[in-house]
Amino acid sequence: MAGRGTVAPEDRVARPRVWMLDRDGRWVPAAEPMHFDKRTAGVGPGRSFGVALSEHDSTADIGLVPAAVGGSPITAWEPGAVDAATATRPYDDAIRRARVALRRGRLAGILWHQGESDSNDRQAPRYAERLRALVERFRTDLGAPDVPFLVGELGRFPDRPWTAWRAQVDAAHAGLPALLPAVAYVRATGLEHRSDSLHFSAAAARELGRRYAAEYLRLAAARRAR
Repeated sequence: MAGRGTVAPEDRVARPRVWMLDRDGRWVPAAEPMHFDKRTAGVGPGRSFGVALSEHDSTADIGLVPAAVGGSPITAWEPGAVDAATATRPYDDAIRRARVALRRGRLAGILWHQGESDSNDRQAPRYAERLRALVERFRTDLGAPDVPFLVGELGRFPDRPWTAWRAQVDAAHAGLPALLPAVAYVRATGLEHRSDSLHFSAAAARELGRRYAAEYLRLAAARRAR
């Protein structure tokens, strides 16, 4: 999720040890908007996720690799596939950017928040199999078979009830931890939209990032306890 929350001054303030890979493949202090998929890019959950991890471990440098393409269907996240709205290759670009980042660090996790574009009668029935294949493909192509994968619940807003197709897509998200190791489902319960019944507000996106961080740390603790 690239994020569409309204950017505030606080979102542009550099935080110690929290970096992002910019559009040109350079490490710079993480600041919103982190993504560059569309002109409407705004506050998403990535930066607050990184800040939360940096606060948990004062010795770690956190490198964020923005690669989201807002509104893209999961079929655009296959090798060679093109997202029609942006004329980009989401999966190929994400792999390329991750490999650039790996020159200076290690892959510690993948965050996934997507599914609205697949919430219809044509795509929802195949979403679960495509999602599982996507996780396995990321892990294989990046040589990281055990890398944590965190998938977020779609926004559930009182003024826009879920359709059966959206419920089917999110059920695939919720069920993924039972199918694959090192996967966590991140709840979006109670988070508000930005007055469009679709995108999270800036405050909600920041909170969602903190929830992603909490699940990431829970996964890490469980792995250490084995």
